[in-house]
Amino acid sequence: MGKERENAGLTRRHALECMAWAGTGVLWTVSGGIPKSLSLLDAAEAAEVSQGGMTFLQISDSHVGFDKEKEVTAVDTLTEAIGKVKTLPVKPAFMIHTGDITHLSKDGEFDDAARIIGSTGLDVGYVPGEHDLIDPGQGKAYLARYGKGTLGAGWHSFDHGGVHFIGLVNVVDLKAGGLGNLGAEQLAWLKNDLEGRSASTPIVVFAHIPLWAVYPKWGWGTDDAAQALALLKRFGSVTVLNGHIHQIVQKVEGNMTFHTARSTAFPQPRPGTAEKPGPMIVPADQLRSMLGLTSVDFTVGKERLAITDTSLARDV
Repeated sequence: MGKERENAGLTRRHALECMAWAGTGVLWTVSGGIPKSLSLLDAAEAAEVSQGGMTFLQISDSHVGFDKEKEVTAVDTLTEAIGKVKTLPVKPAFMIHTGDITHLSKDGEFDDAARIIGSTGLDVGYVPGEHDLIDPGQGKAYLARYGKGTLGAGWHSFDHGGVHFIGLVNVVDLKAGGLGNLGAEQLAWLKNDLEGRSASTPIVVFAHIPLWAVYPKWGWGTDDAAQALALLKRFGSVTVLNGHIHQIVQKVEGNMTFHTARSTAFPQPRPGTAEKPGPMIVPADQLRSMLGLTSVDFTVGKERLAITDTSLARDV
């Protein structure tokens, strides 16, 4: 805590421009190359960031329709998570959802997710998870709702606040336990999307399955991710946000920061601690401690990530 306070004080003196990522998955803070420790619970610090920066939310793995818990459903915990979002002291500019919005790609599940997430009043950028593409039309239901302005199976990019955001899709034709895959068409699009952009442009990539090998034995990785990461290597600041594994795992490699977000629905076992991945059914009084809010602060090339978790079991 002493180190975090020291870093925060240093930033207050030297911050030039700020960018903060906040949400049920991740809160990132970058402040003029100087570390900034920003707690979701600290209204004063949040107000300071808002004066010169931009915030956005990441949410992941809502699994609306999952009902294996005896005392609580995925709708209940998503509603609680969104309730936490509404209490943030600074309203984010927008939100991204890194997939598995639904559990079975049913219309009613998509409707419930839209109602709950939409209650924030925020614009939302989506990429699908494998659970969003299992309707009889193999993803037509997802694209009908979220495909406007996207290409292929839903990949797209946009710019906001001087940052270039890239939403990738790596869950098409995913085999049970298999690795994710981007495919030649999407990789060609990515190459074209990045051409002509300055290497100083901050890049945020978001996709459902991790773009690094977290645990290939369980399919927790993307088979052709190396080709995408090679295209991103020349940029000075690249942040890769994923979901899928329902837990926080992070890595910093050169100019790239990788981070996976927790689910708002249910936890999964840590790599190698179970026979296979899948929902961990835990008592309701324990479940909320495994879901909820996480803050992660970093400065590219300066400091390791500093993580502060705020679970649904904790009052905000």
